[in-house]
Amino acid sequence: MKAASLSPQAPLAERLRPRHLGEVIGQQHLLGEGMALRLAFESGQPHSCILWGPPGVGKTTIARLMADAFDAQFLSISAVLGGVKDIREAVEKAEAARTGLHPQRTIMFVDEVHRFNKSQQDAFLPHVESGLFTFIGATTENPSFEVNSALLSRAAVYVLQPLTEEDLQSIVLRAQAIQAIPTIEPDALARLLAYADGDARRLLNTLETLAMAARQESIDPVTDTWLMRVLGERMRRYDKGGEQFYDTISALHKSVRGSDPDAALYWFVRMLDGGADPRYMARRLIRMASEDIGLADPRALRMALDAAEVYERLGSPEGELTLAQCVIYLAVAPKSNAAYKAFNQAKAWVKKDGTRPVPMHLRNAPTQLMKQLDYGKGYRYAHDEEDGFAAGERYLPEGMPEPGFYKPVRRGLEIKIADKLEELRKKNAATG
Repeated sequence: MKAASLSPQAPLAERLRPRHLGEVIGQQHLLGEGMALRLAFESGQPHSCILWGPPGVGKTTIARLMADAFDAQFLSISAVLGGVKDIREAVEKAEAARTGLHPQRTIMFVDEVHRFNKSQQDAFLPHVESGLFTFIGATTENPSFEVNSALLSRAAVYVLQPLTEEDLQSIVLRAQAIQAIPTIEPDALARLLAYADGDARRLLNTLETLAMAARQESIDPVTDTWLMRVLGERMRRYDKGGEQFYDTISALHKSVRGSDPDAALYWFVRMLDGGADPRYMARRLIRMASEDIGLADPRALRMALDAAEVYERLGSPEGELTLAQCVIYLAVAPKSNAAYKAFNQAKAWVKKDGTRPVPMHLRNAPTQLMKQLDYGKGYRYAHDEEDGFAAGERYLPEGMPEPGFYKPVRRGLEIKIADKLEELRKKNAATG
């Protein structure tokens, strides 16, 4: 059925739904001539797969088209709403289709498959192996982390990308071609495409809302001013528990580490705009101050702690300015991961090394018996020594070589720290 022949009362997404592979917009790296998914369609032999990508990029559409291409029964389960009972019922329908008067293949589509737990995912395995149905899972999360390895090993993984602005514009043109939406001025269209943020579902839902409002107010063409009034404040898609969240915090952390305040501020605001909890952001800033700045500028850690406290007192949106100020400071501060590396090296050393005894002169001697056993004997109290330093005193276990965990960099305060350590080493060396 062609889009134009559907009832005008049908949802816009349904009227524009692709009826064959050639109508699919986007994902040409998978569906173009000679590409992996196109070859799968043309082979005549469906295979189990995982479609991994953000919302609104065509995962369900591709699964439905695959069922059409192979003349297969299409069964859909939402992992958000479904459970083992739904899986059992779907298996019964697949068996009925296979053994019926006119045997038919079954495509088992599981939306948000990452929401199923291990036992629920395992329930599909015997039926995938027996060939009862072809399994297609859709997920917005990295299947390496969220899908059981046994199921993952039996399915090809196809990575879908957000739609480009050109892709989204093609959808708008198709909607205008069937006179489903009014004319949209260029500035309004640009804003609309940015608002969709690569998500076709969001675009179609928004177009439908705008079309209804435009008819009620006799608006044609749609202007940017009117669009803003109807659309309200632009909000971007943001999955606060998913991979995009961690990709964005990674970009913020790396921008701070790379000493780019503009980039750091951009990613920080992107996270706030997407709904990230400012308290979480404050905790990450504290981590950055320790990991990437450390002793090159100890004030950075204090500023991060202060920024977190100020946010707790002021809340949003006032407290976010202080967090932004901290982001800028961390980005421009001198960088050192010397303390971070030293800590990790010390942990690795202790993990592989034996439990060395504490040298006698470093042991505590709170009782007379311990003193008689020479606990603490020969310890030199550094404050009583010249310059407060007991030159030649050794603080590591007997027989343990100098590990050299901490290597200060020649940036910020660590320049002075490095000079101080070098001076103390020379004093130690002078004592033999």
